[in-house]
Amino acid sequence: MAPQAAPALETNVDSSTTAAPEPEINSGDTAWMLVSTGLVLLMTPGLAFFYGGLVRSRNVLNTMMMSMILMALVGVTWVLWGYSLAFDVSVQAPEFGKGLEAFIGGLDWIGLNNVTAATPDPVGYAPTVPHQVFMVYQMMFAIITPALISGAIVERMSFKAYFWFIILWSTFIYAPLAHWVWGRGWLGAIGALDFAGGTVVHISSGISAVVAAWMIGPRKDFMIKPHAPHNVPYVLLGIGLLWFGWLGFNGGSALASGSLAAVACVTTIISAAAGGLTWVILEWILRNKPTAVGIASGFLAGLVGITPAAGYVHPIGALLIGSITSVCCFYAVSFRAKLQFDDSLDTYPVHGVGGTIGAILTGIFATKSVNEFGNNGLLFGNPSLLLIQILGVVATYIFAAVGTFVILKILRIFMELRVKSAIEDQGMDINEHGEEGYGKDFASGLSVDKT
Repeated sequence: MAPQAAPALETNVDSSTTAAPEPEINSGDTAWMLVSTGLVLLMTPGLAFFYGGLVRSRNVLNTMMMSMILMALVGVTWVLWGYSLAFDVSVQAPEFGKGLEAFIGGLDWIGLNNVTAATPDPVGYAPTVPHQVFMVYQMMFAIITPALISGAIVERMSFKAYFWFIILWSTFIYAPLAHWVWGRGWLGAIGALDFAGGTVVHISSGISAVVAAWMIGPRKDFMIKPHAPHNVPYVLLGIGLLWFGWLGFNGGSALASGSLAAVACVTTIISAAAGGLTWVILEWILRNKPTAVGIASGFLAGLVGITPAAGYVHPIGALLIGSITSVCCFYAVSFRAKLQFDDSLDTYPVHGVGGTIGAILTGIFATKSVNEFGNNGLLFGNPSLLLIQILGVVATYIFAAVGTFVILKILRIFMELRVKSAIEDQGMDINEHGEEGYGKDFASGLSVDKT
């Protein structure tokens, strides 16, 4: 989230000194954050349509459920412990957590204890909106981030194993990363910039997707049978919902309804447009035909790339970020195909690579003339920011990759990570959920015995 001005700490104040006024809840800021929360929530069904359209028809429900279940599961765990682990600290801004608080939040807000709608949060994250509004806005990020991982392991991972993986990953990977960057943790302390989730959301999910796909293994008929998208209109509907919701994803990360939110929304639209146009041009030149899936992928690459930079760069910087990120993601998708690695829906080539490029380009294009709480990047006389951004990227890669590996290793002790071979053949929908997307593939309703 964007750095915010915060109430001054009252230290060494004598009786003759007038205390700084308490921050007041602003109705305009609160309204914008409530709208932004709804916009980001819409992104998860949007992702479900985007991913659902890319798989084969017999797996569409299972794929969409892998996104939709997050709205229920993380929606509960965030209330019970996730929010506290991510954001509870004992110090106010602009200070940062010391000792253990540099790496993980506390337990004071477990079960939303002392998280009220009557006052802002006591740390100073969002001083003009109710604490519960800030909490529920952050919940939307916690919901969609692990859902992104599902794109790498669709059509083969057991839904039971995925269920438990999400609980563990959101607790032990997402919450600490959110704390490092946005919760007064060590990455925020050294000056790493991540306006709305380049590292916390996209890099973490992207590299975790690679590890998960590698450990679970490829689909049994990967590189043997075609895996063409069964419903491209779903893909276009999905990217439309994602882009619409992304205005809350990035614009809401200003945590207020002022000029910074306007900057974030403008740069988001510009970067997405540049990403889509760049991808179409590349396909037209290199493959002779622009595709619908291609332009959707380009829009998504532009959105991912601008996410860490949205509140720190000028419009031209956003245009360049969208275009550069789209080029990198385009070639990453092609390289993944050449490697014959079954990251089914190209989660890492788009989200992992896009988040990485976006985070690095933030260190180049960021300027304090856009956001005084940010920093100047390489082009504005401060090469040290680029080094800090690279450090943040590397730290996120290592933590998310190792953590995902350990979580899946532990889960493998207690359950199978993937379904039986016969279930892959017949389809995940009828076997994992007892229903079908279109009611025509297996009209008998029979499923493979899992015992």
